[in-house]
Amino acid sequence: MKDDRLLLVNAFQRKKSDLWCAPGGGANDHVSLVDNLIREIHEETGLTVTVGDPVMINEFHAPSNKYHQVDLFFRCTIVSGEIDNNWIDPEGIVTERRFFSRSEMDTIRFKPDSLAKAAWGDEIVYDPLELLMR
Repeated sequence: MKDDRLLLVNAFQRKKSDLWCAPGGGANDHVSLVDNLIREIHEETGLTVTVGDPVMINEFHAPSNKYHQVDLFFRCTIVSGEIDNNWIDPEGIVTERRFFSRSEMDTIRFKPDSLAKAAWGDEIVYDPLELLMR
């Protein structure tokens, strides 16, 4: 969050989708969740953050192919950097990054469904068994 706006990324190569999500990604072996998140946010946005408390546990699943993923979301504070549209994600996955206000969240597609509730809420959100895509 910055100025009460949530940072989201479009993680679809060549803008194949208008779906937005929080920056983050996979965890490297023997590296803490916090250190993995700091690395992922920097790779995807160029920003340096400190990681605070957890705000959401989300389970994505796709019953048709037995897919089940558990995501943990943390409140982060930006300590350096600015959004730069020329920033290139080393993996080439993130194509856009920007901040959204709470009211703008009502006008975009994003996942997980409870992301806004977690971002602007005061309690930890648990979102069990959300379908991967609808």
